[in-house]
Amino acid sequence: MEPYQLLKIAHGLPAILLLLGVPAHVVMLWKAARGGDAAVLQRKLRRTRLISLPLLGLLALSLPLSGWWLVDLAGWPLGQTWLLASNLLFVVLLLCGLLLAGRLKAWQALGEAPAPAGLLRLSALYAGLGLLVLLLILGLMGAKPA
Repeated sequence: MEPYQLLKIAHGLPAILLLLGVPAHVVMLWKAARGGDAAVLQRKLRRTRLISLPLLGLLALSLPLSGWWLVDLAGWPLGQTWLLASNLLFVVLLLCGLLLAGRLKAWQALGEAPAPAGLLRLSALYAGLGLLVLLLILGLMGAKPA
């Protein structure tokens, strides 16, 4: 197999894992919050903050590196509109991830107390916006020139 094809697979795999991982964590936390058991929710929040968010962050940070390598191998100039737009969206994705991590930290700090509706709404908003931005980036990558 060609190095370009291998790199293309290595670039697509983290994107797919991100696309599946974010909704999985949203559903997991939503179900734990709806269950009413504060100990289970705290355990899920701790696991998400200490293990999953750093892993998802590493996956996300690998995308620009492998993407720039792919662009270099293909010989495309970095000034193309779809590349610039995807880089700008990636910055928005990182901001959403950082804001979501902050909201999850605030949620976990509440301990046994019920989370205010505003905190839950902001957490869901940041997760949804991050997922939407990730889908937009994947759409740009799929619509790139051959």
